Amino acid sequence: MSDRSDRSDRSDRIDRTDRHVFEYALLRVVPRIERGECVNAGVIVYCRHEAFVGAGTHLDASRLLALDPLVDLAGVRAALRAVEGVCAGGDAAGQAAGDDAGRRFRWLIAPRSTIVQPGPVHTGLTADPAAEVQRLLDLLVR
Repeated sequence: MSDRSDRSDRSDRIDRTDRHVFEYALLRVVPRIERGECVNAGVIVYCRHEAFVGAGTHLDASRLLALDPLVDLAGVRAALRAVEGVCAGGDAAGQAAGDDAGRRFRWLIAPRSTIVQPGPVHTGLTADPAAEVQRLLDLLVR
């Protein structure tokens, strides 16, 4: 019986060594700051070990319009695309193109008083940061 438990402990250790710390923040759309209401519209994930930063977005326009029928949907979509561009790097990142993944993540999560705002940073463990983007998007946004 102890042999089985020893093997289980070893496999847990192996699984844990394949996972790395990651950080993530939700992207919230706050159409009317004075009301404090928001809609989750995306997630940004950063994993230092993998030098990965990625974002996934999904805007539920009907939920957002319920909070503010006059919200600039095109502007919100453009802001969300810009976040994805900064994460992707290259020409899409604009001035941040030369920055490493960590610096781009820190820039994106800096507090803002704009309509698209990052939420607080949370942490976790993952073996696949890119898959984490989709998992968190499905869990917290869609």
